[in-house]
Amino acid sequence: MAEHVILVDEHDKELGLMEKLEAHRKGLLHRAFSVFILNAKGEMMIHRRALEKYHSGGLWTNACCSHPRQGESILEAGNRRLMEEMGFTTPLTKVLEFTYKAELDSGLTEHEYDHVMIGHFEGEPNPNPDEVCDWKWIEVPALRADIEAHPGNYTEWFKIIFDRFLQEANV
Repeated sequence: MAEHVILVDEHDKELGLMEKLEAHRKGLLHRAFSVFILNAKGEMMIHRRALEKYHSGGLWTNACCSHPRQGESILEAGNRRLMEEMGFTTPLTKVLEFTYKAELDSGLTEHEYDHVMIGHFEGEPNPNPDEVCDWKWIEVPALRADIEAHPGNYTEWFKIIFDRFLQEANV
């Protein structure tokens, strides 16, 4: 079954639905979300996308990102996808929303009205191997230094969102 995204305007007003891959090929603005997970030590959970993903395979990124389904709230979608990708749920809080556009591999474009959420979790996730090939907890200063030193190891959206998230969430 084809997955659809919710097309939106610059104010996040719904305009309709489109098959996900078509929306990414055309670079059309659609609703998305990004989930950041921190632990009590202030470390951030990041994961490496499965190599077989249709774009950005093998790159490091935040705990999870995806698209809400029609009729699903952002918080519901964040917890659904966190369970599907990382094998756990935790209470999430929305911290910011903004629009960005990034060129990806395979001729695709992410043009998203992104709702960014934060959650806290202690322990180890149970990642889905179809989505995730590795994961780790990392201290934020070490992560920032690695993104600057090796930007090609990280997804385009994570590099865009990272500093904005830290400022808004007061991390």
